[in-house]
Amino acid sequence: MSVLTNELSQPGQPVSCVPVGGSEASFGLPANGRKQRSITQYRPRYIIPMTSHNLTLKASPPTTVEGIERYLGSGMIRGIGPVYAKKLVKAFGEAVFDLIEQEPHRLREVTGIGPKRAERIVGGWADQKVIREIMLFLHSNGVGTSRAVRIFKTYGQDAVRLISENPYRLAKDIRGIGFKTADQIARKMGIAPDAMIRVRAGISYALGEAMDEGHCGLPVGELLTSTAELLEVATPLIETALALELEAGDVVADSVGETSCIFLAGLYRAEQSIAERLRACAVGRLPWPEIDAEKAMTWVEGKTGLAMAPSQQEAVRLALRSKVLVITGGPGVGKTTLVNAILKIVTAKGTDVQLCAPTGRAAKRLSESTGLEGKTIHRLLETDPGNGSFKRDDTNPLICDLLVVDEASMVDVLLMRSLLRALPDSAALLIVGDVDQLPSVGPGQVLADIIGSDAVPVVRLTEVFRQAAQSRIITNAHRINEGKMPELSAEEGSDFYFVEAAEPEVGLRKLLAVVKDRIPARFGLDPVRDVQVLCPMNRGGLGARSLNIELQQALNPAGDVKVERFGWTYGPGDKVMQIANDYDRDVFNGDLGVIDKIDVEEGELTVLFDGREVVYGFGELDELVLAYATTIHKSQGSEYPVVVIPLVTQHYTMLARNLLYTGVTRGRKLVVLVGQKKALAIAVRNQGGRLRWSKLRDWLVGTSGTGHLFRLKKP
Repeated sequence: MSVLTNELSQPGQPVSCVPVGGSEASFGLPANGRKQRSITQYRPRYIIPMTSHNLTLKASPPTTVEGIERYLGSGMIRGIGPVYAKKLVKAFGEAVFDLIEQEPHRLREVTGIGPKRAERIVGGWADQKVIREIMLFLHSNGVGTSRAVRIFKTYGQDAVRLISENPYRLAKDIRGIGFKTADQIARKMGIAPDAMIRVRAGISYALGEAMDEGHCGLPVGELLTSTAELLEVATPLIETALALELEAGDVVADSVGETSCIFLAGLYRAEQSIAERLRACAVGRLPWPEIDAEKAMTWVEGKTGLAMAPSQQEAVRLALRSKVLVITGGPGVGKTTLVNAILKIVTAKGTDVQLCAPTGRAAKRLSESTGLEGKTIHRLLETDPGNGSFKRDDTNPLICDLLVVDEASMVDVLLMRSLLRALPDSAALLIVGDVDQLPSVGPGQVLADIIGSDAVPVVRLTEVFRQAAQSRIITNAHRINEGKMPELSAEEGSDFYFVEAAEPEVGLRKLLAVVKDRIPARFGLDPVRDVQVLCPMNRGGLGARSLNIELQQALNPAGDVKVERFGWTYGPGDKVMQIANDYDRDVFNGDLGVIDKIDVEEGELTVLFDGREVVYGFGELDELVLAYATTIHKSQGSEYPVVVIPLVTQHYTMLARNLLYTGVTRGRKLVVLVGQKKALAIAVRNQGGRLRWSKLRDWLVGTSGTGHLFRLKKP
């Protein structure tokens, strides 16, 4: 940004500026030869020391024809790319900005601009004015501007006012902005280190970070320690702030067992609600008429041609007399056969059934395995795009006699609360999932807590059936789950391989060769469509982020048409993943797609999700990441023809049995491990996984409210 005046002596005086540096498309372009006194080059590089206390910056668009054309063609204004930028400048010259604001109807004088494009240009220009204000605000507080579009989308026209009132809300509301960035803005604005707004925000942030790690709350001592480390303030000050948070109802004090904890109020109430709803659903009359289980099983075996094992038969008997039932077990133990038998029996009696799963892929598999329609939980509950809430709830419940929830291990407390709120008391509930897999990405461990509480009937299937036992993927998954090393001998026709690599650098070369060359040549599979690399973690040379860059270069090197945003380069043909729920577009965290096309003129990128087109503006691409590689956590609920898993000791902190087990069970036709046997042994041996602080099990067994509450003196 460059100052266009020499009058810099008056504190608080606005100074007109224009952009410098073509790399920041959000502001514009090089200075085109004008003599200017540069304050900052946006990276930032200070040439003249200035502070916001003696200078108020004011954003101005470029004024030269060349600068205007490059600014308009930068992709920041939807509806204008390089071609239309050239046309607009040719038609209106330096007056183009005034014309957009004051005479927008004249835009249609330009060939190719009709009413829809003109409307988009006018709307895009209005949005950009606010976005420029946000960028200026961030920049004047020493913060990078890449999240300005996301801030605008979240807060709208009032963004700067809302941030000024409480800059700490950025850390809570805006993905990619952490507490330290928000704190930097607050400190620039004069908020003192010991200000109560800062300390309360620090408590909220510490609990939010815990939630991101799967916890619903934290032990009091752990919360005080982590907040003190974050804020660098004395513990008594944090205790005072915590008392205010408790009084305001933003957090709740209660115990887990004998441990005093602090919970985010929303998560605390969600777990309480799940327990209440499960109890309500478990009592009352069955929604189907009395069924003779023995006759029903004989009938269903005749219909399907499959003979059920004794354990499955006992499960059917239990299901037909239970309003709430949990079925759990690993791969190849007959969960699908059992669920199908139950569904055929009850639907033959006229039972109205709804089937759902947390992800689109899991819902699709549920449909394929049952022959009935499976929906995502979000679609079943009818998401309201306006606010992200659900139209189905206790006042507008689902219409069904039996609700089947598959892949329940990945349902977090907030989603399960919403689902059970919408379930009528008269309906039965069948919960299906593998409790030995990783728990949900979101907070809580719902399936494990329900099973561990003994509050509802549970069927645990353990027998691996003969056909499934022929798959090395399935037998090795069970070996891993039992704490045994998988069989690594590479027999001809095997579906499970281990490619040894002593060092991470060697592992990288071998992994790239396996994905790009060996699997396609040996099995005739497509390396982008059919192969998914699953990593224990994001960081490191064999982490998901680094591997995405390497795999993109190997499988789909960028051509002429590409867009660079938020640290990624995107091109047609790239595999991408949605990383946040987007109710407007009906795409959700973890959905995989492929970039179909990039329209530089419109500033848009189109992704195909299972054949459905979804359009993103360039400023919204922080919702997407490359997905040639992803983490095992992100793969929950999905299956892929081929899974390749790097295992090296640099992943030590994440190597755990349930993580490896989850990764291996994602592969349908082929699983390849690449790395060190030592790392594999560490993962198999480490059955810990991390304890999650949740209260659902206490609620279900009725040990809540035992008096182990944390109390603080009021300030």
